Amino acid sequence: MSKQLKELVDRADRDPDIRAVVFTGTHPDRFLSHSDVRWLQKGGTGFPPINTRVAQLATRTGRLINRVPVVRTLAGMTRLRTLLQLDGFHATFLKMQSSGTIFVAALNGSALAVGTEMALACDLRIMADGEHVIGLTEVLLALTPGGGGSQRLPRLIGRQQALLSILEGRPFTPAEALSLGVVDEVVPQEQVLARSIERAEYLSLRSKKSLGAIKRSINFGSTLSLEDGLQFEHGEFLVRDQSKEAQGRMLAYIATTDATGELPLMDREAYARALAAGGLPSK
Repeated sequence: MSKQLKELVDRADRDPDIRAVVFTGTHPDRFLSHSDVRWLQKGGTGFPPINTRVAQLATRTGRLINRVPVVRTLAGMTRLRTLLQLDGFHATFLKMQSSGTIFVAALNGSALAVGTEMALACDLRIMADGEHVIGLTEVLLALTPGGGGSQRLPRLIGRQQALLSILEGRPFTPAEALSLGVVDEVVPQEQVLARSIERAEYLSLRSKKSLGAIKRSINFGSTLSLEDGLQFEHGEFLVRDQSKEAQGRMLAYIATTDATGELPLMDREAYARALAAGGLPSK
C-alpha cells in the first residue's frame, strides 16, 4: 500500500488537472484499521537491541537510502525493508501536506493507528456518525505511533489532549473528534463520500499552486519561530506574486476598481461569486 499511495500522491502532485483526491474505505464500517501487525512484528526482529539515539540515526539513514533508487532496491531486500517502507509513508504524508492537491479523508468508518495517521495527513476529514472511532491505539501493543501521529495530532488539537489520548490508547467517538477538532465534519454514514467530494470540488476550484503555498506555509512554516515562519511565508508569497496567474487576476481587479470606483471584494455579490468560482476573474 505504501508504494501504491506514493505513486498516487506523486501523480496527483505533478498533474495540474488533478485538483483533489478523496480517500475512503471499502469495508462498510472501516476507513483504514491499522498496519499489518505481522509486518510490524517481522520488521522488529533480527536486530540487536538499540537505544533511541541509534534508532534515530537509522531512520535518517533510511531516508537517505530511499532517495537513491538503486540503493533503495538493494536495501529493500534486507532487514531494512520495514524501515524503508515506514520512511516511505512519512515522505508521502509530507508530500500530501505540501502539495497543491486537496486531500480529503472520507471516514466512512473507524480509523485506528496508521489509519488515523493517514487521515491526519489529509487537509480535511469528514467522518461518519455512528459506532465508529478514530485514534492512536499503538500503546495497547506496547508500541508508539510511527506514522506521524504523535506529531500531527498535538498540532491539531493541542499537546495535552493528544498526550492523554495517546497514553491511554483510547480513540475518539465522532462527537468527541468533532468537538476537539480531529475531524472537520460529522455526517450520516451514507452521506460521507458525497459530502467529501463536494468539499473537495469546492476547495479545488482555487489556484492549485496557491493552495500548495498556503499548505506549506501553515503546515511547515507555522511550526518555526515567528521570525523564521515569516520568512518562510514571505518566500511563498513572492513566488505567487510574480506568477502569471496572480498577475492576471490582480490586473483585472485593478481594471474593475478603476471602472466602477468600488473594490470588488467589498461587493457582497462579487465576493460570493469569487468564493463559488474559486477566485476572481482574470484579465
